[in-house]
Amino acid sequence: MTMTASSPNDSVAKRNVAVLVAVQAVLGAQLPIIFIVAGLAGQSLATNACLATLPISLIVLGSMLTATPISAIMQRWGRRAGFLLGATAGALGGLVGAYGLYLGSFPVFLLGSLLTGIYMSAHGFYRFAAADTASDEFRPKAISYVMAGGLVAAIIGPQIVKLTSTAYVIPFLGTYLAVIALNVVGSGLFFFLETPTPTMAEKGTPRGRTRLEMLKTPRIAVAVICAMVSYALMNLVMTSTPLAVVGCGYSANDAADVVTGHVLAMYIPSFFTGQLIARFGVEKIVALGLAILGGAGIVALQGVELENFFIALILLGVGWNFGFIGATTMLAASHDVNERGRMQGLNDLLVFGGVTLASLSSGGLMNCSGGSPVEGWTAVNLAMIPLLTLAGGALLWLVLRPTEPEAA
Repeated sequence: MTMTASSPNDSVAKRNVAVLVAVQAVLGAQLPIIFIVAGLAGQSLATNACLATLPISLIVLGSMLTATPISAIMQRWGRRAGFLLGATAGALGGLVGAYGLYLGSFPVFLLGSLLTGIYMSAHGFYRFAAADTASDEFRPKAISYVMAGGLVAAIIGPQIVKLTSTAYVIPFLGTYLAVIALNVVGSGLFFFLETPTPTMAEKGTPRGRTRLEMLKTPRIAVAVICAMVSYALMNLVMTSTPLAVVGCGYSANDAADVVTGHVLAMYIPSFFTGQLIARFGVEKIVALGLAILGGAGIVALQGVELENFFIALILLGVGWNFGFIGATTMLAASHDVNERGRMQGLNDLLVFGGVTLASLSSGGLMNCSGGSPVEGWTAVNLAMIPLLTLAGGALLWLVLRPTEPEAA
């Protein structure tokens, strides 16, 4: 994919950011919806409580498996083609999920989750699309603003759950039908994107570094590690949250409210994360994000009162925002245009691979560690420690190592 020259005032980039913010608001609403209801629906369908979060794990697995193919599709046919494919898969996943609920079939429901993962994979590239036409100065702000579009999704998604979860005799059937509608409506917004036109590489054109060579670049390696850990920890805790809230005696609406607070915290900081990165440097913001993630775990371990859930999940959202947007900005500035398809696809493959393992672990830790929801919730939050140690150590190594010129 070639890059069109940005105008001095970033007019094309700003137009694309506006479109992608709207896309985040509409299509992005299905993510909080799915994360609220998939575990609860899985718990009602699965024969083994340890498999309750398997639907969420398959969503992330589907995202991991399709990250590289979707990146290649965008490299060959453009961002719009990949995004439309994702929205189509999201609608199909909602349809199959609804059918699985209607049949009371856990395997069919899991198939719908796997298809939804294709949507989630395409959704992950919105942030890179925002950077495609942006200048170096505007790039972190563009990524940050697009992520901020999830703020509206954070409000819409949980409210849709409240309105639709009991609309039919079969719980959550109406919710999955609403997911289909979101994908149909949101897909039309992609036609307003003005993205760079893909061109076939000519013979002799430099192709840039291989995937292995890029991963050996210290800045890229640390960016990938920090993105993996930020996203994996967020998913690990958020996946278990509805089960923990309901398991500790609160209602499904309480769980939806906690997740609403969490998702708002994920996206509200995006209005100023880009400015913070520009002012203080990306490494400091990533470090701050990791520290806040650690703070979320500490609060969660202090008790299972409803306010503990709210505060812990709000901190989890803010920590994810700083860690993930910072790592994305670090990565976007560390590879060239002709390396974009390979690196971005590899990054999301690794990130969602880590998230898949986290979501698989989440259900087992929550439902099969100890004999109560409180003990399971404790196990989930203690599991954050080794991953935070890994990311913090990698970032510290990057900051302290002697500076060397790196290809970009």
